[in-house]
Amino acid sequence: MQLSEQYKKFGISEEVIRFGEKILETLTPRFAQMDQTAEYNQLKVIGAMQKANVSEACLLGTTGYGYNDLGRDTLEAVYADVFCTEDALVRPQITCGTHALALALMSNLRPGDELLSPVGKPYDTLEEVIGIRPSRGSLAEYGITYRQVDLLPDGSFDYEGIRAAIGERTKMVTIQRSKGYQTRPTLSVARIGELISFVKQVKPDVLVMVDNCYGEFVETREPSEVGADMVVGSLIKNPGGGLAPIGGYIAGKRECVENAACRLTSPGLAKEVGASLGVLSAFYQGLFLAPTVTASALKGAVFAANIYEKLGFAVVPDGSESRHDIIQAVTFGSPEGVIAFCEGIQAAAPVDSFVKPEPWDMPGYDSKVIMAAGAFVSGSSIELSADGPIAPPYAVYFQGGLTFPHAKLGILKSLQNLVERGICRIES
Repeated sequence: MQLSEQYKKFGISEEVIRFGEKILETLTPRFAQMDQTAEYNQLKVIGAMQKANVSEACLLGTTGYGYNDLGRDTLEAVYADVFCTEDALVRPQITCGTHALALALMSNLRPGDELLSPVGKPYDTLEEVIGIRPSRGSLAEYGITYRQVDLLPDGSFDYEGIRAAIGERTKMVTIQRSKGYQTRPTLSVARIGELISFVKQVKPDVLVMVDNCYGEFVETREPSEVGADMVVGSLIKNPGGGLAPIGGYIAGKRECVENAACRLTSPGLAKEVGASLGVLSAFYQGLFLAPTVTASALKGAVFAANIYEKLGFAVVPDGSESRHDIIQAVTFGSPEGVIAFCEGIQAAAPVDSFVKPEPWDMPGYDSKVIMAAGAFVSGSSIELSADGPIAPPYAVYFQGGLTFPHAKLGILKSLQNLVERGICRIES
């Protein structure tokens, strides 16, 4: 049976299939480059596992207090090696990326300190953590202030504004690598390094935390290799490889990680407790798969960028730009476009393909959000997913794909939806 016949079973027309194939023919060199990065990072991960003497016993885990959990402690040594840091905290008790970021902030800031974001507004769910939007238990409630310097209109850093914003009370600088629900460029590791260098010149003792969500293994270096004191992320994104069922990580300076551990568990207990509860095998194998899974997601993002750019929609990054995270933003300019796209992604899912996603008042966001994610792990955004706020400029944020064929199917299905509803047209 021809491949096109398989796609037609999903309701994808010959016209859409041919259009996708023409785009794919131009992407062979880009995909080869991504495979090379994945190979480099795969060897890095294997090397770290071998160096830490990962054994079968490490995969078993503990219950109760979790004292002397060999697998947990070894995994944290592996993460520290992969991210080139002094220490790491990698736990199923960290529930999500926002939790990991909140933990890093709240454990390393004290009343009277100030937090500075030199890259504009942080991701929506951090607004309540910081206190930009009032919320119970925020940093603001503990007397920790916040200051922000927006990027310049061309996406560059406002160095003079940053210099002026750094003051005596500035204790930590937070840098969000990915774009979040914005259409600004994602920051490369090189650009992050330039910003960290500038900040440390102005105030050498300032701590720098990088929100690394969606960026792990996209490049051959991580922000911790260019001066970040902490890098923070979620295991149901890139580093979990699609297998981790929950969890987050903080990798960085030993003191910063120890502070986070004391906040996660208890002062005096820190990293000594916290049972691994049977998830270690998935954590290890997920990390092992992460470089190649990330490459698959990247290929899907590049394919989507080229598809929708060709059809005249604004895409960030564009079809030819270098990639620094797995997220692809496509601006449709209408709620109907966002909804049609997300419905197409959901219809391509292996789980809950029959469900139709609808915008809803999701906790942590200030507008209705639509999310498409027929995933094996609920909410896993390294799996094929798409989401976006139902608010101007009506952009959708597409990410994930454990395999490229699945990402390709989702993109073609989304395009079919848009064509059928008259939102876009394929020129013959």
